[in-house]
Amino acid sequence: MRGDAPRRSGGSGYPDDRYPAPQPGDDYQDDRYPDDERYERREGGAVGSHQPLRAQWDPTSREPGRPRTPRPERQARKQSKLGKFVSVYGWRAYAIPILLVVTVLVAVDAIRGGGSSPESETGDGPGLGALSTATDGTDVIGVPPQADGNFAGTIPSGALPDGGPFTAQGAGAWHVIPGTTAQAGQGTDQVFTYTVEVEDGVDTSGFGGDEAFGRMVDQTLANPKSWTKDPRFAVRRIDNGEPTFRVSLTSQMTVRQACGYDIELEVSCFNPSINRVVLNEPRWVRGAIAFQGDIGSYRQYQINHEVGHAIGYQDHQPCESDGGLAPVMMQQTFGTSNNDIAKLDPEGVVPMDGKTCRFNPWPHPRG
Repeated sequence: MRGDAPRRSGGSGYPDDRYPAPQPGDDYQDDRYPDDERYERREGGAVGSHQPLRAQWDPTSREPGRPRTPRPERQARKQSKLGKFVSVYGWRAYAIPILLVVTVLVAVDAIRGGGSSPESETGDGPGLGALSTATDGTDVIGVPPQADGNFAGTIPSGALPDGGPFTAQGAGAWHVIPGTTAQAGQGTDQVFTYTVEVEDGVDTSGFGGDEAFGRMVDQTLANPKSWTKDPRFAVRRIDNGEPTFRVSLTSQMTVRQACGYDIELEVSCFNPSINRVVLNEPRWVRGAIAFQGDIGSYRQYQINHEVGHAIGYQDHQPCESDGGLAPVMMQQTFGTSNNDIAKLDPEGVVPMDGKTCRFNPWPHPRG
């Protein structure tokens, strides 16, 4: 072993950085092959290897006279820009255009104001009937006609559902729940004042107590979807003096005295002779079979419907558009189908035309 031999890089026989590559004309022999010259001068002064299996020092040079190996023909077509996009982004390449289309459709729908239901075409939900100014009479407003044999005595859709306990008989007198509110609404025509009252003997602990009942009344009447959406009306709660009407939670038997029970259904009403919006406590606790909303929505309907009678909307309304929202002055406690309600009064304002509405607790459901 020769210790003074030039060090090779990796044992390949190639010079390392300290030993420059051979140049044309150099007399250089690999010490591992002393008998063979690796390089010879070719035509034109080029230096090439006469050992065909050994790599050239300069792999980029081409020996003169030696033909270039032809490139193989491409079998696959050149990939398009769309193909490159799909190969890079995978499933996102399909998801992104779909999301863009959906976004555009949602934006267009929002600008147009939603779907094509009848209430959206008017922009304010189902219509309201004629406003009457004759609210100072003595007739009870909001109850079905007398069951004199010409009309149904009851209907299944109007039955009281099972549920929590209620007070069958109260004392027949009401106490005012303390509390006042600021005016809600413009009231260009009239500002209605109201008190919130509970019949003595009615136990309200099962639904939060007297104060919870009062808050429900206040929040419902002050809601922008309630009656004060109409600039003609405003409401304000008082607890002293004489109000325009008294919103009164009332026991089952006292309701029957105040509203009548000719048709054997649990009802609420407005009784001008005692100036009371009489809210049926059994209905407050259990709701109605036909009203498919939750109990909170039913209570909002109960308040808005009977207060509607008190401010002058005396007449009931039918379902206007099959599948649309029910008018708040429809008797939704008995049904949201015209056919069900028409059985109580075949000659009344509700036709037996097969239309069925969706429950709705608000006069102006679009707010």
